[in-house]
Amino acid sequence: MSKRISTDGGDSFGSNPFDGMNLGSLPAGSAPKPLQKRSSPEKKKASKGRVEVRREKAGRGGKTVTSLSAFPTHIPLKELESLAFDLKKASACGGTLKGRVIELQGDVRDRVILELEKRSYQPVLAGG
Repeated sequence: MSKRISTDGGDSFGSNPFDGMNLGSLPAGSAPKPLQKRSSPEKKKASKGRVEVRREKAGRGGKTVTSLSAFPTHIPLKELESLAFDLKKASACGGTLKGRVIELQGDVRDRVILELEKRSYQPVLAGG
């Protein structure tokens, strides 16, 4: 029969494996910094709403298109037109506004998400 090790918290586990190390050549660590409370809470900008950002390729002759859809209904078409123009400029691509869906040429989801966040939208990657 094999010899069993006791797990009742005896002295065999009480030794520190780092006791024999020479710590003289190691630099001294810095003291932990105390937590600081913020003097005034930062105000978040109110979100203009959730926007779905998706990459589409089907039915477009093999071309990739980034489409932005599900804009809130309280946003007027004039604002969507100016947003489409600004997104085309920011992502250096062509595009169009079809109904309430902005279509941009190419896979420019990363640039579009950054630009939408700057404008207080809540971009969500949708689809595959």
